[in-house]
Formats: sequence, C-alpha cells, structure tokens
Amino acid sequence: MPNDFILDAQFMARALQLARKGWYTTKPNPRVGCVLVKDGRIIGEGWHQRAGQSHAEVEALNNTTENPAGATAYVTLEPCSHHDKTPPCCEAIIKTGIKRVVAAMQDPNPLVSGNGFKLLMEAGIQVTTGVLEQDARELNRGFIKRMTEGKPFVRSKLAMSLDGRTAMASGESQWITSKESRADVQKLRAESGAILTGINTVLADDPSLTARVEQDVTQPIRVVLDSKLQMPTTAKMLSLPGRTVIIICEKANSVRSELVEERTNKLQELKNAGAEIHFLPEHNGQIDLSSLMQFLAEQQINDILVEAGAILNGALLQVNLVDEWTVYVAPKVLGDNGKGLFNLPGLDHLINCKQLKIKDIRQLGQDLKLNLSPITC
Repeated sequence: MPNDFILDAQFMARALQLARKGWYTTKPNPRVGCVLVKDGRIIGEGWHQRAGQSHAEVEALNNTTENPAGATAYVTLEPCSHHDKTPPCCEAIIKTGIKRVVAAMQDPNPLVSGNGFKLLMEAGIQVTTGVLEQDARELNRGFIKRMTEGKPFVRSKLAMSLDGRTAMASGESQWITSKESRADVQKLRAESGAILTGINTVLADDPSLTARVEQDVTQPIRVVLDSKLQMPTTAKMLSLPGRTVIIICEKANSVRSELVEERTNKLQELKNAGAEIHFLPEHNGQIDLSSLMQFLAEQQINDILVEAGAILNGALLQVNLVDEWTVYVAPKVLGDNGKGLFNLPGLDHLINCKQLKIKDIRQLGQDLKLNLSPITC
C-alpha cells in the first residue's frame, strides 16, 4: 500500500475523530472535522461545533501554530462554496496558500456538491477525495439522506423482555431494561434532531423526551402525532426547557363542523403553552407517515428517534419508513398478557412477514442491544 495513502488515512482518521466532538451539537448541520498538516506535522485542528458558528476548516486555520501556506488540509466533507450564515470555506483555504485538500467525501448539499472542489482546483489546489469515505458517510447519514432523498434518517428505539413484551398488561413498564440501557437511550436522544412519539404514549407516560447526557447537547425537537388533538396543555414536555414541541394533526377539513369551535379553542391553548401545531394529510384515518417524513425533512431535521408504542411502530414498519431498529432485550419474562412490540393486523401467513437484518449485537449491563435494518422477506 503506498505510503502517501497510509498517511492520508491516518490524518483523515484524526479529522473524523474531531468531527465526532460535535456529535450532539451540530444539528441540523453535518459533523465535520479538519486537520492541517505541513511537512508531516499537524499544525492546526478544528471541528464544526454548532450551527451558525465557524466551520471546521476556519476553526483549524484559526488554531494554526505556524503559517499554513503549502500545507495539506484534511477535511471530512467537501469545503463549502456558498455564502450562508458563515463565509465560504473555499475562500479561506485559497487565501491561506494551502496547496492540497484531501476530503473524505463530496458534500451532498446541492448548494455545494462538487462546486467546492471545482473552486479549489481552479485556484491551483490539488484535490484528493474518497479517503475513509464510508466512515464519513456513517458520521452524517441523516444529513446525507435529507439532502439526497428529502427524508430524515429514522431510527426506532424499542425495549422488550425475553418473550417480546414491552409492558405488563396493566401498562407497567418501568423498568424493563437495565440502567446501562437507559443511559444508552439518552445518547440516542442526544444525537437526534427530533424525537417522534404518538399521543397514546404521551397520555400514558407523560414523557419529557429530553436528552440527559453530561456532554453539551442541542436538545432534540419533540414531535407528537395527535390526530384528534388530545394533547394536554399540562403535558410535561410543554413546560420543560429545550427545543420546540411540534404537534401534528390531521388537516382541519377532516373534523366535523360541530367540533370546529372546540378544536379552535384547544389549538389556541396549546399554542399559548408553547407548542407548534401543523396539519398534514391523513391516510386511512391516520396521519400520512410519508407526508410526515417529508415535512420533518423540510424542518431541517436530519435524524429522528422514534419512542412510541405498538401502533405507531407497527404503522412505520408496515410502510418501511424506519432505517434502523434499536432493540434492548432484557432477560425477563412478562408473560402472555404483556404488550407486544408491533400492532400489525392482517399478518396471517409467513410469506407476508416483516423481516429484519441484524447489523450489530452487544451487551449493556444484563441486556442485549440489537441494531437491525429492514429487508424484504
């Protein structure tokens, strides 16, 4: 293997390590790291920390220990070429006299996508791409999906007993899983742009749906599917500090005329409590989930964590809108009357089953954590 390739990979690995420092804070922007190298030595490092603040390349240039002229910049994503909240990184790179840029991948954002590389090459800078590209893609899979497909990356978190139950028949479920699993869920929340739940979960558990981690975090938006506008104005999530609470309802034309005034009053009460209300089309008497995902992408949400019950999870599984299922399995048995993971009516034959592929298994405390992706049965 050529020595240059090995060195490029080593420095890019460091840039990826830096990018991960913004794991909980850069949303809705991508996570990006940059390393400046001159004569085989690192002379500057930086990463994008928060939307609206300096990009990784500018941070690295600001942190240089010597003149960066003639250096190589290792960056996990193509440098931006457009004016937004911050100036184009390409301009900063060109002005400093950097002679080579090594990027892990092209930016999927149509405003950049290849234009950054073009500007750099036109300025006489050598550009190398594709170094540790798969690692870089994994780092920003939600951002990439939103930019290329107009949808967020969706992960659903489920916790179950050994016999596949999420709660006792009475609804009691605290706590099925171990403290290690519950701490891990907080990390999933922290890295997500939004947490999606259904009104039944809100009515049953009154969750806060905030991320409780020691690191700095941009709190996720809370999104509640509430077809009939049952959300209590006293719900805990409406009174807690953090990001927006969005309530999704069916479009108003689906409401009977005698309920219009009551609904109007409830809408105003919820708005006064701090909620945003949005109306989306319905499908078979429920909020259309494809329209929902498109809407959430338009809100610049890259990653969604679903924390919901069997009805919403079953509906998402039915229409194949979840990219990854994270299931925590506790070594407990709750019995035949316990509540299941999915509500999937009409599955009478094995040929119609919903099959998942196991991507990863690890132990957390006494539990197992399974990461699964959907496949066609």
